[in-house]
Amino acid sequence: MVDDIGRDFRFDQTNAVQRRMRLLAGTRPMAWLFARVLHHLDGPVLRRSRGRRSVTSALTGLPIVELTAIGAHSGEPRTLPIIGVPDGDRIVLVASNYGQHRNPGWYFNLKANPRCSVGFRGRRYEMEAYEADGDERKRLWELDVSVYPPRKHYARRAGERRIPVMVLQPLRQSLDDGERQDR
Repeated sequence: MVDDIGRDFRFDQTNAVQRRMRLLAGTRPMAWLFARVLHHLDGPVLRRSRGRRSVTSALTGLPIVELTAIGAHSGEPRTLPIIGVPDGDRIVLVASNYGQHRNPGWYFNLKANPRCSVGFRGRRYEMEAYEADGDERKRLWELDVSVYPPRKHYARRAGERRIPVMVLQPLRQSLDDGERQDR
C-alpha cells in the first residue's frame, strides 16, 4: 500500500492546521464531538469519492480507511471510517474508542470475524485481522502515536483498559485454488 511506513501521515509531516486539529482531538470536548459527528460525515464523503477523500482527512491529514467487517452478533456487513496507519502492506487500527472505558464495536467484529475489506486511497483490499501483542504491539502503538499523538491522552482516559492494536494484513491466497492458506 505504501513504500515507507506511514511516512506521508506522520504528525511532523503535516501542516500547522492539521497538527493543531490532531492535538485538539485529544481534548475531551473535541474527542466527544469527533466521536459523534465526524464519522457521520466521513461515511457519505468516502462513498461519494470512492474512498479517496474524507472530512477527517481534509481537516487533520490522518489516513482514514473505510473498514467493512462482519458484525459479531448480526452477521451483517458493517462499514465505517476509521484511522488506519499503513505499515508496509498492512494497516494498523487502534481500538482507542476516543479514550472510553470500553472497546469499540468494530474490535469485537474483527475478533469474531477476522476477514474484512478496507477501502484506502480509492482502492479496496481484502484483509485478515489479528490482535498484535508483545514487541509488535509496542512498535505499532508507537507508529500510531507518531501519526496521531492524542492516542496517549485516550490511553490515560481509558483507565484500566489496555487499548487493543489490530493489524490488517492482505488475505493470503493459494496459488492453486484461491483458498486462504493456513497460518
